[in-house]
Amino acid sequence: MKKIIIALAVLGMAGTASAGKIVMEGSTTVLPIAQKAAEVFMKNNPGEEVSVRGGGSGVGIASIIDGTCDIADASRAVKAAELEKAAKKGRDLKAHVIAMDGISHIVHPSNTVTGLTREQIKKIYTSRAANWKEFGGPDLRIVVISRDSASGTFEAFSEMVLDKKKVRPDAIMQASNQGIASIVARTPGAIGYVGLGYVTGSVKAISVDGVMPAKESVLRNKYPITRPLFMYTNGVPQGTVKKFIDFLKGPEGQKIVGEEGFVGLK
Repeated sequence: MKKIIIALAVLGMAGTASAGKIVMEGSTTVLPIAQKAAEVFMKNNPGEEVSVRGGGSGVGIASIIDGTCDIADASRAVKAAELEKAAKKGRDLKAHVIAMDGISHIVHPSNTVTGLTREQIKKIYTSRAANWKEFGGPDLRIVVISRDSASGTFEAFSEMVLDKKKVRPDAIMQASNQGIASIVARTPGAIGYVGLGYVTGSVKAISVDGVMPAKESVLRNKYPITRPLFMYTNGVPQGTVKKFIDFLKGPEGQKIVGEEGFVGLK
């Protein structure tokens, strides 16, 4: 019986794509796309096995550089230092854009704030802004939730919103999109940020610079915090790895991207 093997930590298992098995690791933003795509791919291709695990973009990229996975899922572009490390190990990282995403800012549904500017978000995340009253909201303490440093979502947020300034020291750091969404859903004063596919009815997405995070605004590049989602391979993909990436970028795979709440390439 075919099944997806899902783990959220490095298991020390080498990729085995040449034997009809591929190992994917990395971004928790890309994770739901990778999981569903793996499930459908294996159903369509009996005998193929796809293992999917999270851990964050930095973890996935480190793993493909070390040769312990076949595909690294990432919600950010690879860094120059990572490319240099890969080259020293004789590995040639190739990027494959598989979807688009809008980093969505979320608050508790009871919060009356419906939108913030990037400058206001920057102030909340980098200063001692203490109460939602300062931003037109309720008399309620602000609880800042952020991703940890291994996260590609954090890297993109830091660059596009914070101008790479440090997050305030009292921020609650989380290792996954789901971790942030869960805390915001049960904390009236919380604010967090997640990939578009993690916005559900248990949290409230707010506008940024007057634009709501949505498939249409991301596709038209109107939403100000838009980014591509990647899968990285060592060199030009071959065999089962190529077959999987071609599937994901094709009509059936892009349908999965949309069903998981993200934005397809067409």
